[in-house]
Amino acid sequence: MHDPTLLVVNPGSTSTKVAIFRGEQIQASDTLRLDAAAIAAFPRIFDQFDMRKEAVYQFLADHSFAIERLSAVIGRGGVLPPVEGGIYIVDDVLVEALYEYGWNHASSLGGLIARDIAQTAGIPAYIADPVTTDELDDIARITGLPEIERRSVFHALNQKAVARRAAGALGREYHECNLIVVHLGGGISVGGHRAGRVVEVSNALDGEGPYAPERSGSLPNTAVVKLCFSGSYTEREIRKKITGQGGLVAYLGTNSLLDVEKRIAGGDEYARLCYEGMAYQVAKEIGRVACAMSGEVDAIVIAGGAANSTMLVELIANRIQFIAKVLVYPGEEEMQALAQSAMRALAGVERAKRMCPRKTGPKSHSE
Repeated sequence: MHDPTLLVVNPGSTSTKVAIFRGEQIQASDTLRLDAAAIAAFPRIFDQFDMRKEAVYQFLADHSFAIERLSAVIGRGGVLPPVEGGIYIVDDVLVEALYEYGWNHASSLGGLIARDIAQTAGIPAYIADPVTTDELDDIARITGLPEIERRSVFHALNQKAVARRAAGALGREYHECNLIVVHLGGGISVGGHRAGRVVEVSNALDGEGPYAPERSGSLPNTAVVKLCFSGSYTEREIRKKITGQGGLVAYLGTNSLLDVEKRIAGGDEYARLCYEGMAYQVAKEIGRVACAMSGEVDAIVIAGGAANSTMLVELIANRIQFIAKVLVYPGEEEMQALAQSAMRALAGVERAKRMCPRKTGPKSHSE
């Protein structure tokens, strides 16, 4: 059987990454950057659909590539109701869910663009491991207040991709391993992967876990309440302090690890303290997840763009290497992970799922 030809579409806040794969080999790729003024003119994410779709078609035209040559199109999984991880067919039910739940996140356009192109070409459209992948154990949902339940929102696509890679390095299948996966980026998430399911994970979007380059992480509750009712901030401003203006941005005015490390090299002890503090909190979160997994951990996997920082990785590893072997896979593998997911679905190695047409607490089932 010939390797399938795939189109991968990964929308971000100010750009859309696209790539044509032949099997696992990239034939062409680009980052389609969007004009800031053009983005600002659209009140909703979904209003950008036509503009982004046409940019993808232009990419194909620039490479003289006809969509009839494609075997499948796969887009980045957007914001959906809680679903188990895996590959999903983009059908009417999933499209409806993206429009209902994914209005404020650019990744939600991935599945919509994939389906539009796939319908024209008469081929399957998929998404894989959306950010709202939810495989938490029931005990992990309890917070201490019945009105509040923990949510699973994390870097599911990259976490699952590097978990499979780590399992291979251990000579096993993903479902045969217990792993802790750390995604280091603008946000940081730490997931406990038990036998192929992420049974415990910090919700990096809502403010759980360690502080990160742009996020505050978990904070003392009563201090946050006091800040909220101080009269100095609106709700929107508080949310921005937690996600976007927290962490290193709040302490040091930058989200660039290179800038922080230059300051440390120049003798800035406060920058060193804040940087080491972030590593300290990541290490504590890894320890927390290890306890949730009863210490049954085959390896700790550190990945994401910030894992390119040798200093940060060493600061973390020095505190946690007693728990298990540490594997480091710097960078993000989202495009490759999406292509691999589509190939598994086409080959029947992993059965693609469909979302059930339910509004609350939807589950999924195999096609």
